[in-house]
Amino acid sequence: MSKSNDEIFLESAIKLFHYYKKLGEGAIAQLNDSEVLLQPSEASNSIALIVHHLSGNMLSRWTDFLNSDGEKPWRNREAEFEESYPDKTAMMMAWSKGWDCLLTTLEALTPEDLSKIIYIRNEGQSVLEAIQRQLAHYSSHVGQILFQAKAIKGNDFKSLSIPKGGSDSFNKEKFSQEKSRKHFTDGLK
Repeated sequence: MSKSNDEIFLESAIKLFHYYKKLGEGAIAQLNDSEVLLQPSEASNSIALIVHHLSGNMLSRWTDFLNSDGEKPWRNREAEFEESYPDKTAMMMAWSKGWDCLLTTLEALTPEDLSKIIYIRNEGQSVLEAIQRQLAHYSSHVGQILFQAKAIKGNDFKSLSIPKGGSDSFNKEKFSQEKSRKHFTDGLK
């Protein structure tokens, strides 16, 4: 029996969230305590502040997801950009807590839930729209983390995708395989 578009969407969204979580973790793993606290300029955020914001957003949006507004009264969004963590270990605990909340909630959703209406700051949207909104939001912040990690590590940064100069061999390997229907994250290490 083939899957419905709603089932495919939900599975794909979950895989993409896992993918961006893994990318962020791969970049952060290459940094030490002081490097995650570096703030490129007064107008930008350190990786630790980005993680604080991501975790706060995830906990607010995905706690009691189908029933209460996604902007919880206990959330202090402004503090997410002002209060950092004492070290990388504390930062990663917050990172894991946010992602665990998101992924546990997503994995409990059913395809029938996608058309339900949820609210964020009293603005109604379908569950499908809310998932897309947060996927775009979180991937942009993971991109910031990757950019900063690459800037900090320079040539010592270990690529988390196709390394520079590796496109030809990557494509050769891919095109040597039979065509098949699968998600691009299937089989990633």
